[in-house]
Amino acid sequence: MSPTDEIENTLEAQLERLDADVDIHDIETVAGDHCFVMQPDFSKVKSVKIVGQSEHIDMRSYQSQLEEAVGLAEAIDLKIVATNITRVNKFTPATLFGKGKVEELGQMLASHLTKLVVINTVLTPVQQRNLEQAWGIKVLDRTGLILEIFGARAQTKEGKLQVTLANLNYQRGRLVRSWTHLERQRGGTGFVGGPGETQIESDRRAIQTRISKIEKQLAQVKRTRGLHRAARQKVPYPIVALVGYTNAGKSTLFNKLSGANVLVKDMLFATLDPTMRQVELPTGLPVIMSDTVGFISNLPHELVAAFRATLEEVLEANLILHVEDVSSADHEAQKLDVEMILKGLGVGDEFSIPIIQVWNKIDLLEQDDIESIENLANDDADIIAVSAVKTTGLIALSKRIEQVLHKDHYFYKMSLSPARGAELAWIYRYCQIKQRDDLEDGMIDLNVMVDGKHNEQFKNKFATELNLDLREEWEK
Repeated sequence: MSPTDEIENTLEAQLERLDADVDIHDIETVAGDHCFVMQPDFSKVKSVKIVGQSEHIDMRSYQSQLEEAVGLAEAIDLKIVATNITRVNKFTPATLFGKGKVEELGQMLASHLTKLVVINTVLTPVQQRNLEQAWGIKVLDRTGLILEIFGARAQTKEGKLQVTLANLNYQRGRLVRSWTHLERQRGGTGFVGGPGETQIESDRRAIQTRISKIEKQLAQVKRTRGLHRAARQKVPYPIVALVGYTNAGKSTLFNKLSGANVLVKDMLFATLDPTMRQVELPTGLPVIMSDTVGFISNLPHELVAAFRATLEEVLEANLILHVEDVSSADHEAQKLDVEMILKGLGVGDEFSIPIIQVWNKIDLLEQDDIESIENLANDDADIIAVSAVKTTGLIALSKRIEQVLHKDHYFYKMSLSPARGAELAWIYRYCQIKQRDDLEDGMIDLNVMVDGKHNEQFKNKFATELNLDLREEWEK
């Protein structure tokens, strides 16, 4: 078993021991419902800033945004009965749409026997409640829909904790009677709720109690992850993190490079829980590769906060591969949305981590476009054009990964006495031995690669044995 597998198995075992008390079905499931997907058109009210809306939303057409919303709805097996791009002529705080438009939409929804309507924007609690009352059906906004997907996808204890916390924080502003069942989870004895206590007060206390409990459990998860990050730092393999917009092909690329079997499906958020594997690149360099959750525009801040411990795994990487779907019409907007989330985590500012742009899915382009993309990539060493499905460009990507990682590595040739067994063990633990020759007189000739983190300590330990830095020889 590799060091990485041992670390991850230990983490999972500790999470199993948590008294998580997680019921992911607290998130209302809607799979199979007849769903109407609605995309608001705000072109007439651009002066109004929609809370939670991406800064780059204007780079996407409304048709493109609608198609993404349909993909999100299909990711939880909703039956799409109709779609519509609805112009908002005047922003109405109470219902988003004007009174006449609400009535018109209500008739349209009734004609399709709709059980659920998805509105692809961020609704305020008041807007959601008023629309549900006006139409007599359940309404989900973009945040609620993404939370539904994450609830369906979470597999690990940690993932379930994070999704449940995000959902509770979301529902706290949308208090409904369905939360009264949470009261029985409150510990202790004594009088619960005074005379005349309103339902909303009872619900608010029930939710806050659950939130506090899960936050304590996630704090324990964060401490555990911190310990295992420290353990990984002792493993002398660099970490390569894959990030990207959802459905950009990260998991396919991860599988091709690592030989893993992560779920691959043409579906938004097909995978949620992060995966790590020890990988030997075709060029021979061993690395730890990490596949992270896909990003998306207007990612709910509740999820960003809840998943911060998972997203912060990116900050431990020696290199980030930003996987982009270059065949998408929204390629540039998706790239900017991912970069905005990375910046929010501190990448590029507090954490200067090198990034390689992996332009994926070139097999879906026309030949002229492929040649244009490849020419752009040839002019920029940090852009690699690939097709993960066809395995095109993966050797070039592996070589570029090795070049970037070696910028902070040093190469030495040395001879070590057999009496220095403890020092040899230290080299095996913290360095990479590229070549070893055991001589007849017992001496050991080594070609060693040392990362920048351990280089000074290495030179101090082996000052008498070191010959010269072989960087130039290795690069040849």
